[in-house]
Amino acid sequence: MTGSDPRTAPSAAPLTGPAAPCWVNLMTRDLGAAQRFYAEVLGWSFRPGRLGAEFSVARRGEVPVAGVVAVSSTYQVAVAWMPYFAVADADVAAARVRERSGTVAVGPLTIATGRGVLASDRDGAAFGLWERAEAAASPPAPADHAHAWLRLRTRNAFDAAIFYGEVLDWASGRPGCCDVAYEGEEVIVRCEGRPLARISSGAVESAVDPLVRPHWQVQFPVADLAETVTAAGRLGGVLVEERTVLGGTEVTLRDPDGALFTVTDVRTPVGSGTV
Repeated sequence: MTGSDPRTAPSAAPLTGPAAPCWVNLMTRDLGAAQRFYAEVLGWSFRPGRLGAEFSVARRGEVPVAGVVAVSSTYQVAVAWMPYFAVADADVAAARVRERSGTVAVGPLTIATGRGVLASDRDGAAFGLWERAEAAASPPAPADHAHAWLRLRTRNAFDAAIFYGEVLDWASGRPGCCDVAYEGEEVIVRCEGRPLARISSGAVESAVDPLVRPHWQVQFPVADLAETVTAAGRLGGVLVEERTVLGGTEVTLRDPDGALFTVTDVRTPVGSGTV
């Protein structure tokens, strides 16, 4: 069994816990099959969630790292990994998405411990919004652990940074907000000084290839990249793309249900730019 390794990314922001800026969810058709695949490939264990029988929480040790939801058919959404950004008010954030020519597909819906929204930005990249109704009961990830980070492949990084900044209060100066920095031709998003995401230009809205269309890419740092890719292939996953980047390699995989995700041996999203 392989596993994601927190030591590979000591400076990236954790995505989980009461104060986390983001959470990642897998929308899938078969909860049991997804659990078996990711348990073997990423070394996760699973516990039932509070959102019903079709929801579970992936954990590394005792720390929650991701959600897995078997609702893609119910809500007519694609099988995919998706980031959910924490917001203070789901109604306000959803209105901001619409005002800036984005699309709100579902919600805001009240679900157990919060209110959720499924949306897409004006270039078509899908993402979620989550308003917590109560503090998370699970412990947050330690400060030096990174369970995942994000990369937005979009048409224009500068325009996308403005859109998300206005929707999510990035770089607003408010306590706890994420900051953005324009480095080269990319945008780096940092939360509490730690890198959470990169935003890269060059995506094409009409592209047939889903890797070329605008999308949020969820990346998981792993201890042994080759072993992780081998385990995925053995369980029905498919290698879609392998890229050499600064600091190491990124491999995009498709799980047996069709969801794309990336595993990487780089230490931080800041150090993962193209060579």
